[in-house]
Amino acid sequence: MPAEWRALLPSRGDVYCWGTLAISRSTYPEHPVAKQSLIEKRSIDYVPLAERHGKVWHLWPVWFSGDAHLATIATGFVGIALGGNFIWMTIAVLLGSAFGTFFMAFHSTQGPQLGLPQMIQSRPQFGYLGALLVWGVALITYVGYNAFNQVLAADTLVTLFDWKRTTTILAVGVLGAALAAVGYDLIHRAQRLLAYLLLAVLAVMSVAALRTHFPAAQLDLGDFRLTPFLTQLFAAAAYQVSWSIYVSDYSRYLPRDVGVAASFWWTYLGAFIGGTWAMLVGTFAAAMFPTLDLSPALKAAADQLLPGSGTPFLVASLLGLITITTLNFYGASLTLLSVADSIRPLKPTVTQRMLTLLGTLVVSCVIALGASKDFAHEFGEFLAMLLYLFTPWTAINLVDFYYVRRGHYSVREIFNPRGMYGRWNWRGLVAYAGGFAAMIPFFSTGIYRGPVATALGGADIAMLVGLPVSTVIYLIACRSFDLEAEKRQIAVADRGLDPDT
Repeated sequence: MPAEWRALLPSRGDVYCWGTLAISRSTYPEHPVAKQSLIEKRSIDYVPLAERHGKVWHLWPVWFSGDAHLATIATGFVGIALGGNFIWMTIAVLLGSAFGTFFMAFHSTQGPQLGLPQMIQSRPQFGYLGALLVWGVALITYVGYNAFNQVLAADTLVTLFDWKRTTTILAVGVLGAALAAVGYDLIHRAQRLLAYLLLAVLAVMSVAALRTHFPAAQLDLGDFRLTPFLTQLFAAAAYQVSWSIYVSDYSRYLPRDVGVAASFWWTYLGAFIGGTWAMLVGTFAAAMFPTLDLSPALKAAADQLLPGSGTPFLVASLLGLITITTLNFYGASLTLLSVADSIRPLKPTVTQRMLTLLGTLVVSCVIALGASKDFAHEFGEFLAMLLYLFTPWTAINLVDFYYVRRGHYSVREIFNPRGMYGRWNWRGLVAYAGGFAAMIPFFSTGIYRGPVATALGGADIAMLVGLPVSTVIYLIACRSFDLEAEKRQIAVADRGLDPDT
């Protein structure tokens, strides 16, 4: 096991070693943080050590609240809708969430080490222009999730208060984008405050749920159905993996010496607990009221557990949905700026970030207003496509960071269009294409079902194929990679990057 991986074990003292980022707490002492303005000034640019602030445990509420909301609850509906029973779908959610969150939390550790948003970090693996491939996938995800979030929020408010659907879709989008415009610090504060509310609400509902008597069929371990089980398992995994594209966005301002293990576990526990808990709420409601749509089922389930609690429960879940819409807009803005920087190098400004937020707001509103009523089916198909598109990227990005380059990256060269990482990196592109192609026979969606998936009765195990295939191809392609030579280039390129430290 490489020494860097052993860093994920409990820390031993105050020294953290990670490639060129090997430091101790005494190396980079606490720096006074510059007075923060209301609107965040930085976007895709490097966060200097002198501006780092926050505590590593703040990652827990960011991802607990980021997962504990209506869209996550909807993920728990998938298996029940296909005929699975409650006990087996609960097991599927637990296993899928544990598996998918593992990858997402590994990405979180990259933020404090590099001081950069998540997507811009793809340039070393795919090239200055080649990274546009994964950024396009990320943009589809951001906009798609927000369109679904806006529809779901509107349907919930229509159910509760009979508000106008169109007006509500627009209002949720505008509110999310406005919070994203303020930026990083407000997002962290909002997620921390919301975490307390969601913990209380979920705890009360869970205690009440323990008194529920399900029909025997819902708890029958002998009634195992492969297709609903695998579909629910990988829907949960894909949902958690999908956070990987922006998880470093919310850890990049942390001091570099927070430690790899700490940033991993605070992220993992927040996302796993919040995501799994919320998905199981959806599984529970779907099992109790299988003929109802999401919002009516949740309200009916809550009212049955605690009379009169349906509306407060949905409102609390709706608040989480609004803040995750904010995170999506924030990430979409950073990704659009990365795309623009690839076309023409730019010096990011607040105005540019506002314009990209406006652009993504308009697109998500158009999609949301045109969405059909068949939300659950469309959401399941969307999760499947995310699984296929992100599987090769997450494998390549993580194996490059933890094994091939071992944390050695040049911040300056990442922004150099003619720099050491090249415009097109054939290693990452070939590994992505190979991993994606290997998954095609295992695809199982309403649009296309591969021969292997058909033989398995529609079960989808594509992720289990794409991860190892992408990893193996990338490792083979990197056999000629000279890390020592690149380290010498990095030392020259990044000299004086933080002159005040």
